[in-house]
Amino acid sequence: MRSLHPASVAVRSLSRSLNTGFLFFVVGIVVSPGGNGTDLLSVGALVAIGIVTGIIYEFAYYRRFRYELSDDTFDVTSGVFARRDRELPVGRIQNVDIRQNVIGRVLGIAAVHIETAGGGQTEVSLQYVAEDEAHRLRRRLRRGASAETADATDSSPTETGAQATESEREIDDDEELLFEIRPHELAILSIFTIDPGASLLGGIALSFASGFDPATLLPTDRIAGLPGPESGLLTLAWGLVLFLLAAWVISAALTFTRYYGFRLTRVGDELYYERGLLQRYSGTIPLEKVQTLTVSESIPFRWFGYAALSVETAGYAPGQSDSRGTESAIPLADADRVAELARAIEPFGPIDLESPPRRARERYAVRYSLVVAAIVGGAYVLARYTAVVRQWYVLAVLAVLVPVAAHLKWSNRGYRIGDRYFLTRTGFWRRTTKVVPYYRVQAVIHQATIFQRRRRLASVTADTASSASLLGRAAIAYDVDEKRGLEMQAIIEERLQDRLRARQRERTVGQWFRDATESADEEPSADETDDR
Repeated sequence: MRSLHPASVAVRSLSRSLNTGFLFFVVGIVVSPGGNGTDLLSVGALVAIGIVTGIIYEFAYYRRFRYELSDDTFDVTSGVFARRDRELPVGRIQNVDIRQNVIGRVLGIAAVHIETAGGGQTEVSLQYVAEDEAHRLRRRLRRGASAETADATDSSPTETGAQATESEREIDDDEELLFEIRPHELAILSIFTIDPGASLLGGIALSFASGFDPATLLPTDRIAGLPGPESGLLTLAWGLVLFLLAAWVISAALTFTRYYGFRLTRVGDELYYERGLLQRYSGTIPLEKVQTLTVSESIPFRWFGYAALSVETAGYAPGQSDSRGTESAIPLADADRVAELARAIEPFGPIDLESPPRRARERYAVRYSLVVAAIVGGAYVLARYTAVVRQWYVLAVLAVLVPVAAHLKWSNRGYRIGDRYFLTRTGFWRRTTKVVPYYRVQAVIHQATIFQRRRRLASVTADTASSASLLGRAAIAYDVDEKRGLEMQAIIEERLQDRLRARQRERTVGQWFRDATESADEEPSADETDDR
């Protein structure tokens, strides 16, 4: 059984001590709000107790945490007060992420997060092991824990010298570099990507900069002499501009640090990615477990001819920290490079999509007309009973955009029933093209809402085992002809069964050849028979 790296005690103790010490500090302030010398000493004593408690706990955690990788399972024993034994079948391990923050990179340690198929959360976290040990675990787990069985018993937990380095060289020789982000691609990605979490950070930064009053950042010479209502609106607009500017700056910085040094390589039947400036992420994407490919072309990236490629695996999308979405195989690159890599993973051929019927465009026009009517009606109500809006009828000009919006929505939707793959496309602002192999389809759903039935339309969904399907991002052919939808459902189900039978034959033939080879190797040679 192996243990964590000794430096993990210090790193984990620092984090836990800060949390525990802060909790005891808050408790001390609540209990002793007076703030005299005796009370401050009491608060300091509570904080010291919290820090010491955290250190003792992490040392006990380190002493009682053990793991072992055998041929078939990855066994973990942990727990300070209550012991917990976990046995993960190697065949069900979906992904192994290696993460290093700044402190970890200085100390040469890394956190290893192991996910299993169908799991929505991390099954096992090793915080922390030596960097070489983290790479050794990833190599053995992705090889099925069979190529280096002797290494588990012959080497000590800290034995990561020439043998591990030589193994890394062998892996590096087999690596094929598929993609490496270029400086201008990283710059464009950072500038035009808006991180939702950055809005909150931008608001906090703006609050501190303005003393929680955005009006203090206003150019007072420009609002002098303005009436009260106009001055209030100008203050609100200026505060909104500052908020968006702070959110954009923080989002650009976060995106730059997240995807700095992004590179994608291929080793055998797996993709290996690494990225990050301050915190380094690395992990694998098993090709045999890929469920869906998603090519994204968002505005304004599409204007520059760029696209992104996402890979969804069964039940888990690696590399997204604690979120479970889709991992970017390519965060941003030339559209031709993205298509080339996508076809290297799944050879789906040209994207010749079939558009929905024209009556679907009429449905979109009616929908957008109702939205415009609701906006104008709301503006009228505000103008009738408040002074916020005066010329409410100006918003009726939005009706001119209804035909354009309906056409763009219709023209950016489509589908194709190929021999081996089901392709769908949807979205204007963020156009996504999904590629689903038939043998990955879990269910085919034909559904029609009450509004679709009025125009004889339906939607066909090819559901897979990807977690993205649970989040409403499955491959869906929207607003197809109702009869055509039923035909699509039957075709997908039929080709699914054909692909499953073909893959079963391939596995059977492959197993037959392997068994024949093993039998031939076990048979004694003619010289051995004569000696007997």
